[in-house]
Amino acid sequence: MVEGLKSAGLLLLAVALAGCEAGSGTTASKAEQVTQQPAEASEAPRTATTALPERTNNAWEMTPFQLRDLQGDLHTLSDWKGKVIMMNFWASWCAPCQYEIPEFVRYQQQHGPEGLQIIGIGVDEKRKLANVARSLEINYPVLVLEPSVSRPLMSKWGNDTGIIPYTVVIARDGRIKYIHRGQMGEEEFDTYVRPLL
Repeated sequence: MVEGLKSAGLLLLAVALAGCEAGSGTTASKAEQVTQQPAEASEAPRTATTALPERTNNAWEMTPFQLRDLQGDLHTLSDWKGKVIMMNFWASWCAPCQYEIPEFVRYQQQHGPEGLQIIGIGVDEKRKLANVARSLEINYPVLVLEPSVSRPLMSKWGNDTGIIPYTVVIARDGRIKYIHRGQMGEEEFDTYVRPLL
């Protein structure tokens, strides 16, 4: 029985550390993530120092996108211009995504008054995203990105592999300061987001 519990615990830990492939509904192993990503991307999460596909490192210079939130209202990223933005791509079926969301809820509650704005971009069906948002009490906007059209938008933001969770940190002036592949923790938040507030 104890061995069974240990095995289950190790499995949960492996799932939490792995990312999920958007559009597949499955979890990718760490080895698969490394093979799917370019060599420099397979290292520890890093600051975005190279230009994205649109040859800029500034969110306000990129071609804008429009997505609807869970209430059906249309949004663009510039709705939150002047804030420190954490744009997080996630899905309802992605375990690492659901593990980091409660921390994001806490960050938004604690640091929202200082100018933090987390934006969840759900690569999933609206109904499923709404269920997760309700059960995890998400207190930040969730925009709906249909899985069938998710690849071009994720690629535009530097995520050619489609692995989620995937978080882009944008400073108040629009500069992309940090890109995180996989589950983001408190250490990364304290290092790359808190100093921008």
